[in-house]
Amino acid sequence: MDANPSTLRNADRLGFAASFLCAVHCALLPLALALLPALGLNLGGWIDFDQAFVVFATLLGSATLSLGYRRHRAFRAWALLLPGLGLVWLGAFTPLHDHTLGHAAIMVAGGLLLAGAHLVNLRLTHALGGR
Repeated sequence: MDANPSTLRNADRLGFAASFLCAVHCALLPLALALLPALGLNLGGWIDFDQAFVVFATLLGSATLSLGYRRHRAFRAWALLLPGLGLVWLGAFTPLHDHTLGHAAIMVAGGLLLAGAHLVNLRLTHALGGR
């Protein structure tokens, strides 16, 4: 399984953007939880969105970094991805999934590590010049 270099770059860009947006979402979630009732809005079924995103981020990150590693043979991106995934899984699938400030901090840190992993993988792959 070998990916086209532009496909790999696009997947890493998607992973970077999604992970960064996840971190922003988690940072702003406590504020949103406080403001939504004042605006007459209800969260409904949105609570488990972060769990679905964690599974998506795991699959996308593992796939793109695996393909990238096959090209550049550098472990640096994995050194960011693995602790990032550990944090987001901890925040999404343990009792910390209570949408408090601790949950937000863990998810923000994990999301930023995931974004960093995709950025490092993107740069390592780009440095090869499309090989």
